[in-house]
Amino acid sequence: MTSILHSKIYPQDENSTSASKDLLILHGLFGQSDNFATLAKQFASFYTVHTIDLRNHGRSFHSDDMSFEAMTEDILNYLNHHQIESCYLLGHSLGGRSVIEFAYEHPERVEKLIVADMAPKAYPPHHQGILKALNSVDFGQIEKRSDVEDVLKNYIPDMGTRQFLLKNVYHTDEGNYAFRFNLNTLTEFYDKMVGGDLTDGIFNHPTLFIRGEKSNYVLEEDKELIQKHFPNYEMKTVPNSGHWVHAENPKAFYDFVVDFLG
Repeated sequence: MTSILHSKIYPQDENSTSASKDLLILHGLFGQSDNFATLAKQFASFYTVHTIDLRNHGRSFHSDDMSFEAMTEDILNYLNHHQIESCYLLGHSLGGRSVIEFAYEHPERVEKLIVADMAPKAYPPHHQGILKALNSVDFGQIEKRSDVEDVLKNYIPDMGTRQFLLKNVYHTDEGNYAFRFNLNTLTEFYDKMVGGDLTDGIFNHPTLFIRGEKSNYVLEEDKELIQKHFPNYEMKTVPNSGHWVHAENPKAFYDFVVDFLG
């Protein structure tokens, strides 16, 4: 039986005058579909919005495989399951790498592509501190959620990062606490997810790259590479934002997306 990614679907506003289009949104590493909840409600004025949990994240299934081949198949299975012939596809960070791979492999299923603060290249591993912090949490010793933060504080000084990660802590049916994401698999595949080269593909449909003004994920020198793989691309820079473009300046992010999708 094929496993289908968990999602929350926001139906298009019944008062909308535009024809319904499906907008699929994929979050980044250690994230979950709820990261886009507020924006999804706004996008639903124009589209049917699907905020999706990547495999090994949120409420989606856990697996020993976190390869881009597997994640590409996940998106294809999701589209087929929901009988969506073509869609608008948006991905942030790891989700951005995932939608790039999918667009290369299945261009006929993507009408327009949006990649948020990610370029089609390998990145040097840079989450080692976070992985060390998460793997230091012994849930056998955790009695309350604040105990998890106490452990993370030893490795992660930034409160915003800690709060983002703590959203993944939940109370299980067995009465203990746990992470929603599959930490073992994410740790094992981390170098490949971040540092592995993407497929040498080309996607000719309209593509929007959105980068953060204060982020170093998409640089000026990346434009030549982007042009090579996405001949029909445009780029927008979200002012006053770092890597979390959709959270740090949601209005600008929203405006860029809606203007591009039409």
